[in-house]
Amino acid sequence: MSGEQSEAEVKQQVSAFYNQIGWKMENDGFYQNARYEDLRPVSREYIHKCHLRVNRYLHPTGKFLLDAGSGPVQWPEYLTYSENYQYRVCLDISIVALEEARHRLGSKGLYVVSDVTNLPFKSDAFDGLVSLHTLHHIPPAEQPDAYSGFARVLKAERTGVVVNAWTSPLLMTRMGWLIKLMDRVNGIINRLKHRKEIMLPETKAKPAANKPTGTFTQHITPEWLKENLAGRVDFKIMVWRSASVRFLRTVIQPWLFGKFWLRWLYNQEEQEPEYYGENGQYPLIVISKPK
Repeated sequence: MSGEQSEAEVKQQVSAFYNQIGWKMENDGFYQNARYEDLRPVSREYIHKCHLRVNRYLHPTGKFLLDAGSGPVQWPEYLTYSENYQYRVCLDISIVALEEARHRLGSKGLYVVSDVTNLPFKSDAFDGLVSLHTLHHIPPAEQPDAYSGFARVLKAERTGVVVNAWTSPLLMTRMGWLIKLMDRVNGIINRLKHRKEIMLPETKAKPAANKPTGTFTQHITPEWLKENLAGRVDFKIMVWRSASVRFLRTVIQPWLFGKFWLRWLYNQEEQEPEYYGENGQYPLIVISKPK
């Protein structure tokens, strides 16, 4: 991503990606954007429990829950966040995403095409708020205003949850050697497997012309967030998930007791949520609205 792109161009690219590709359903029943997640059975329990962490930081009931950058509300666990709310207000820059969300939520959902940095709602309107893997799609310079906007639309004594990603988090950086090692091991295992199989000639379809294959992302650090939100938003950093997708796909293998290690990791995260929130890959940022 060139630093010369304007904020408007970034948002246009994000919108184009999700309208054309990101929220299109694939033949396997997953959205194209699911390629950025580890969908293997060995990781399923860990990922499921991490998704459910959001619930513990939200007010349990209310009238309106804002889902800022909702996408199609693609994971089953996402539906639990608004179970005890009357309405889930889905806001997204992609009309395709909102059409998919309508299929899942029906009359429980209210749908708004808008930018998360310019919320078209009055202050003190929502009993709860979630924004999941959205803010890293906007330039860092706009992110403090987005957080301020989230706090503005929350009712007093209510909370919002933002799940985001850090740049080069400490724990994943420390695990770099293990990721490289397991890359090699997995490569050797795959080559040995292929020798035992009859390989048919591979037919590769040509990619469609002029379709974006990815979208703008720019992650930040805990230090940057603290510095830029100081005095503007009351928040705390907790853990959503400390393991990156690359770590999961490479290091966590069924034949290497992958489920056991992920259960151990989850328990560690539960014991020290602040540490793993600041040093793992994906923080869960809890926004509080005082009286």
